[in-house]
Amino acid sequence: MLNFILNYIEKVVSDVSPLRPPGAVPEKEFLNKCIKCNKCLQICPYDSIITAGIEYGKSFGTPIINARDVPCYLCMLCPPVCPTGALDNDLIVKEKVRMGMAYINEKTCLPFIGVICRACFENCPIFRKAIILEDEMYPKVVEEHCVGCGICEQVCPIEGSAIIVKSYHNV
Repeated sequence: MLNFILNYIEKVVSDVSPLRPPGAVPEKEFLNKCIKCNKCLQICPYDSIITAGIEYGKSFGTPIINARDVPCYLCMLCPPVCPTGALDNDLIVKEKVRMGMAYINEKTCLPFIGVICRACFENCPIFRKAIILEDEMYPKVVEEHCVGCGICEQVCPIEGSAIIVKSYHNV
């Protein structure tokens, strides 16, 4: 019965793709490797990593990051404690992490509607590489440098955020 419910929920929310902790292997492999031991949650000093709820279907109970609430600050403490390799321990350099990609909604982003704002640019941990300013005003995400940590999403002053990080790990 539980599998039926999880499959139903997964179909209903199929566009929900959880943001995984840094070093996460591809989603199918991650789901096979993760034993839901919570060691990554316990080691995270920022409480960025939480447990996926039932709305995530098969990902229920696995570690995720809700960037709007508490993004990943790229301390890189979680990959070494993962006992199964669901988080790649070889990936400990924050600039090489690929959790997701930030996307800017130009219809709601303040600079694009004439209000000066540099929140995402100034708070990005990959400073002046992952988010740049075009014409010294308009933020632009540089795909090859964005690590998908979600700090930009969390600091955006717009209700609901004008910049959203989408996971690379599609369910």
